[in-house]
Order: sequence, then C-alpha cells, then structure tokens
Amino acid sequence: MNKQPLIEMVDLVKEFEISSGLFSGKKQVVHAVSNINLSINKGEIFALVGESGCGKSTLGRLALNLIEPTSGKVMFKGTDISSLCSKEMHKVRQKMQIVFQDPYASLNPRMNIHDIIAEPLVNYDVYKTKEEITARVRELMQKVGLRPESMTRHPYQFSGGQRQRIGIARALALDPEFIVCDEPISALDVSIQAQILNLLMDLQKELGLTYLFISHDLSVVRYLSDRVCVMFLGKVCESGATKDVYSNPQHPYTKFLLEAVPKPDPEHRSTAKFDIIGEIPSPVNPPSGCRFRTRCPYCQDICAEEEPKLKETAGRMVACHFAGIANK
Repeated sequence: MNKQPLIEMVDLVKEFEISSGLFSGKKQVVHAVSNINLSINKGEIFALVGESGCGKSTLGRLALNLIEPTSGKVMFKGTDISSLCSKEMHKVRQKMQIVFQDPYASLNPRMNIHDIIAEPLVNYDVYKTKEEITARVRELMQKVGLRPESMTRHPYQFSGGQRQRIGIARALALDPEFIVCDEPISALDVSIQAQILNLLMDLQKELGLTYLFISHDLSVVRYLSDRVCVMFLGKVCESGATKDVYSNPQHPYTKFLLEAVPKPDPEHRSTAKFDIIGEIPSPVNPPSGCRFRTRCPYCQDICAEEEPKLKETAGRMVACHFAGIANK
C-alpha cells in the first residue's frame, strides 16, 4: 500500500431538496453527507460502514463525481474532479469505476454479455477492430472466473454470483485505478459471498487496485479492509486502521456496532455493555451537537450544545467528546 492519497474528500457536503407534502409547496433539505474529510491511499482497501441511510452510498457516488457535491471538493490524484466539465471528466472517468449492489439491475437485460463488457471499450475507442474487442472481453471473462463461450448469453441466463462477476469484468475493462464497491455481496447468497470477496481481493493484489468498499457487514470489512470509517447520519464517527478500530473502538457507536455482530459460537452469548436507545434521527432535522447523542447512553449536556470535532485519539480519528468512555 502506498501512503500517497489517490482520493481526497475535503469538507464534502451533499444535501437533497425534497417536498414536505404533495400540496404544501414547501421544500425540506436532507442532510445526506455533512463536512466529510477523508483520504484513500493508493493500493488500499478503504471501507465505509454504518446503518442504512447513513450516507455511505452517497459518499461513494460523490467520490466518483456521479453526483455533484453541494459544497466541498473531491480530489483524484491531485485534481479537483468536482469542478471538471463533462469533457474533462470523461478523460478521468476511465480510471474510476463502480461495482453496484444489485448485479441484475445494473446490467442491461437487452444486451448480451459480450456487449455489456465491451461497452466501455467502445465508448472510449480503446480498440480499432471487433476482433481486438472480443479478445479483450474473453480475457476479462477468464480473469473473473467466467467461461468465454457464454459471452453471447444474456444476464437472465446467469446466477446472481455470475452476474456480479460480469459487473466486475465490466468495471475492469478500462484498467481503472480506483473502484467503488457499493455493497457488492449483500444481494448474493451467503455461499457465493466468499467467492466474490476472494475474487475482489485477488484482483486488487494482481492489478494494484484501490477500493472504496461500502458495506454494513462488519465481519466482511474486518476480513477485507486496510482502513475503516464508521458513519452515522452523514457524519464520520471514527476512522483508522481496521485492526485498531476493531480491537479498541473509541466511539460508542463503533462499540455498539461491533458488539451487535452475531457470534457463530452458541456457547458465547453477547457481552454487550449497553443497548443502543431510541430511533435513528431524521436526516431532514438532525439533532444539534453530536448527531448520535439521542441514541447514546453516555450523552451529557455538552453533546447537545457542541458538535464534536474529529481529533486523533488512540492512533485514529474520533468525533466524540468522551472518546473511549464505552470501554471503561
């Protein structure tokens, strides 16, 4: 892993306007991502974890400039891609790809597998002849564990795991440097998940890829990632080396998530020190101060009055006024 940042997110904010009612005419703002500052080093697997609705997928799309930020910027190899025009972004897009969550919805059912994988090659005019394109499709299919003879078939003729392999092959077509994996195994059978994870890890080592791996499965993240970032309601709670965060979590939310992971051994029942309280606050009207405070059993007055800043604690970045309190 190279310590040089490949992706940098600086004061990144994304807000969505929604209507408060069919006839009211009033607009409300969803605070999806709020003042995120993160960097992803070249050659590493950086994981984003958190509950559904915390802003993980939105952040992944912002990293690829698939959606425009409300404010802030995304730097790719030192270039602010959030300010690029369509023509300039087209050149950068070749080095940034995504593997989607649903391997069926992300594939055009009218196209055969050859055309699906070849589409980026055609769009970027990488090869001049059809024979060269077909040879590249054949190579990619073999790389992800598919039989090239099946390239004339359509997505509905493949299993879920095979369809995800097709999506991975398409993402690799242009030799990218950075890939966002947006919950790439959550729609698959458990028996297939390990195969796809091992494939992603093998490809990362072989091709020197950099992943932003989005997941809500903490067991998978522990197995796969070099660094991890825990998000709650559009904010970073804690980020650092995966082994450090898992062995000694400093934020109460991180502690809860780790204790909530089911243990495969029935002899070892949960030893959770606390239960998370309340419901997830609305991103339209997030709590003042710390956004986790309405669910935190350690909340004090300062948590409502002052938003905690990300600061270095125990070798990682933590946003909590009482970092480490859940371990006492």
